[in-house]
Parts: sequence; C-alpha cells; structure tokens
Amino acid sequence: MKIGFIGCGNMASAMIGGILKKGIVKKEEIIVSNLTEAGSRRSREKLGVETTMDNRQVVTQAEIVFLAVKPQFYEEVLKEIKDLLTEKHILVGIAPGKTLKWLEDTCGCPVKTVRLMPNTPAQVGAGMTAGCCNDRVTEEEAQKIREIAESFGRFEFIPERLMDAFSAVCGCSPAYVFMFIEAMADAAVAQGLPRSQAYSFAAQAVMGSAKMVLETGRHPAELKDMVCSPAGSTIEGVRILEDKGMRSAVFEALTGAAEKGKRL
Repeated sequence: MKIGFIGCGNMASAMIGGILKKGIVKKEEIIVSNLTEAGSRRSREKLGVETTMDNRQVVTQAEIVFLAVKPQFYEEVLKEIKDLLTEKHILVGIAPGKTLKWLEDTCGCPVKTVRLMPNTPAQVGAGMTAGCCNDRVTEEEAQKIREIAESFGRFEFIPERLMDAFSAVCGCSPAYVFMFIEAMADAAVAQGLPRSQAYSFAAQAVMGSAKMVLETGRHPAELKDMVCSPAGSTIEGVRILEDKGMRSAVFEALTGAAEKGKRL
C-alpha cells in the first residue's frame, strides 16, 4: 500500500508527520504532489517523502489518495485524475462541504470514497478528526483510515449528516480558542504580566482545562463550579461573561460556521 497526497500544505504535512511518527508506512511509501518545484523541495527536505508536480503520478502510484488542496480546486483536480481511479483506490477528501456523493459524482465512476475533517492541532499531534465512508469501503479499509487519522490525534467515525456540525465545533473552533487565549493574554498584560509569560500561562490554562474535561468525564458545568468559590473573584468573572453574552456569541459563531460549511 502506498499513500498519496495531492497538495502538501500545512494540513497535509501535519498528517504525513503523524503517519511517519507512528510508523504506519515508510517515507518511501508516501508520494505528494506540489504546484511548484520550490514546494516539492520543501516537502522532500521537511518530510523525506517522494515528490512530484504531476497529480496523475500520485494516483498511479498510491492506493489511498488524499485530496489536500483547497475546496475550490477539488473539481479541477478530480477531472484531471478521474480516468486513473480504479476499484482499488480509496479517495479521501478533507474539505468541508464536499460530500461523499459529490466526490463520487464528480469522479463519474464507482470509487471507494472517504470524508475526513481534521483540524489544525493535528500539527502538534493533538488533532480531532471525524470521518465517514461510502458503502464501497470495507471494514478493513475503514480501520486503515482510522489508523492513519489516529496517528495525528483523536478520531471518530460519525454519520455524514453530522460532518458540518463537527467541522464547526472542531475544524473552525481552534481559531476561536486562539482568540480567547489572545484576549486572556491581553488582560494579563494589562495587569502587569510580560507578554511572553501571558501567552504561555493562558495557553496552559486552556490546555489543562480541556484535559480535565476529557480525562475526568465530568460535565464542564460541574468543573466550572469547582473553581467558583462563594463571593469569589471567579464567579464575578463568570457573571461578567454571562452579562456580555459569551455563551450566545459562541453558539452563534459555531452555528454560522456550520451553515456556511453546508454552502461551500
């Protein structure tokens, strides 16, 4: 089995890094295509994988083909490679809004198709990815996809109808979390902390809080209550966040992102 990536930007590089770190395949068993020779050189130097500037070569050499280009280029790329796809290939899309049916219809032929939605924390091995497959993908092949996805973080199969919701809560939300960390750091700087320490402290607090949710299994509200002493400073901050509409803003942001994803 050889794994191919059409496109090798930040997300593809993160995925490949996880695959190699976990030893799922060797460097020689991965081929990536880039638009430019400079891009190919970066992929060779950073990842040590085989590179090409020919998308069709990726398909002829790989059994699992990841479409790692921007969504607006999916149709163009699929038209370029579709005559090379066979019943042995597994085509994996990682773009929001590109459904299994859309991928198969655009190919114009029966093909094993998978949708994955990784997020940017995959770059540090802490991604959260969801996936779904069409009925041509076997259980064994689905487990291979799981193994690949778990090499750069957590993974779950979900019904395709939930992919837009997942994309909003996991694909988009790192941007909102980064904004939250930045705002926390700005407030810390205003209170006298050096900027470098402020970012580090805020990021560690967010990471530790998330880890508590995952590892304790306790409801976030219960964990929040553990921090809020009667008449204390924490509950005063909670009161202000509620007054400023934090929950509503987050709710509306994720809902808007999910609806936008459906229209891509």
